Amino acid sequence: MKDNKKVVYWLYTGCFLIFVMVVVGGITRLTNSGLSISDYKLITGTIPPLTEEQWVEEFEFYKQFPEYQKLHYHFTLEDFKGIYFWEWLHRVIGRLIGLVFVFPFLYFLATKQLTRPTIYKSIVLLFLGGFQGFLGWYMVKSGLVDMPAVSHYRLAAHLTTAFVTFAYCFWVAMDLVYPKKKQINKSFRNLIWVGMIILLLQIIWGAFVAGLDAGWIHNFWPKMTGGEWIHETVYIEQNPLWRNFIEGKSGVQFVHRYLAYVVVGVIVYIWFRSRKMALTLPQQKGINWLLGLVFLQFILGVLTLIYAVPLWLGVAHQVGAFFLLTAMTFTLHRFSR
Repeated sequence: MKDNKKVVYWLYTGCFLIFVMVVVGGITRLTNSGLSISDYKLITGTIPPLTEEQWVEEFEFYKQFPEYQKLHYHFTLEDFKGIYFWEWLHRVIGRLIGLVFVFPFLYFLATKQLTRPTIYKSIVLLFLGGFQGFLGWYMVKSGLVDMPAVSHYRLAAHLTTAFVTFAYCFWVAMDLVYPKKKQINKSFRNLIWVGMIILLLQIIWGAFVAGLDAGWIHNFWPKMTGGEWIHETVYIEQNPLWRNFIEGKSGVQFVHRYLAYVVVGVIVYIWFRSRKMALTLPQQKGINWLLGLVFLQFILGVLTLIYAVPLWLGVAHQVGAFFLLTAMTFTLHRFSR
């Protein structure tokens, strides 16, 4: 029989590795390690410097770029080794994900263990994985020219693609775990789709906040300052006005703050609507997890803000977004045909 348990485990393994990569990517970002490796070597880059001479050579190469010259000019070789590790680990996990997706796929294809629909879906996954790798290097390049910071647009594209790749991989696995088609409530399914789209927008603006270091300002809640719900810098940093909400630090934090209430409100409404429906056990579990995780994520977001993004809270908040997306994907799948 095609599409057996081995295929499902393969997809679950891919999901897990993407999750690990997002976590390590968050640590890389929060420790300012992302620009420590200034070139890209697909094969030889897998092996880090092994001798003191190699480390010195790598450090001297790093000194040629803006991050060292403008921010880390005080770094010693030992400091450099610390940030190098996280970026190296992040890239190695990316290569591992590529191997985990490509070689089992070729094996399953050669042994005819995949149905035609799963083959097509797997090809889409391979494309998404390759595109994600390209976006990672495209993002890094933006921080090697003039300013020692990556473009927040490229960071958002890189992070969002990782989330979308995970969600699609998980969806393909769910197609195999729950192969039977069913009748659906299109109105309720569309409501969950609205929740999914709003959640993805919130993830994008979360990446904007990270890319602009906007979590280190306005560290109050529920107001943006001790007495203002909307700080004046929200609408005066950039010109014209609309640019404040995609390029201004205060503006993107403002959007991320208040979009969080919308995400909570939509999910609470999904839960409320579901109470009037006859649900299967997986459907009920999906909605319950969705409700619990959105409140947990909201609390993590508030704590991350008021404590000005300490490493462990920043990572926890990103992990919370990952789990919330997982619950949303599972719930949407269970209410789709």
